Amino acid sequence: LFSTDRIIAMSFPSSGKQSFYRNPIKEVARFLDTKHPDHYKVYNLCSEKGYDPKYFHYRVERIFIDDHNVPALQDMLKFTASVREWMSQDEKNVIAIHCKGGKGR
Repeated sequence: LFSTDRIIAMSFPSSGKQSFYRNPIKEVARFLDTKHPDHYKVYNLCSEKGYDPKYFHYRVERIFIDDHNVPALQDMLKFTASVREWMSQDEKNVIAIHCKGGKGR
């Protein structure tokens, strides 16, 4: 987990067996709901897999970027525009961004 005042970078929020070695999705949701209630948005940059956005109150945006690949310019522009809009809505707003391992994309 890497964090600044308004940006949290993490590995994939997982369930089942993967939650033993990745972030358990329920714990990630509990952390965000406790530390940033109603002021977070999750960005899933993992094209390989997703999860039910209900865990994060449907504040999830998915941008499909393949592992070990450079994102398309269109996807980067979409991502940065969305982040800019979310962050400008309230100074308390934060983003939690992840791919699969938390460092590649």
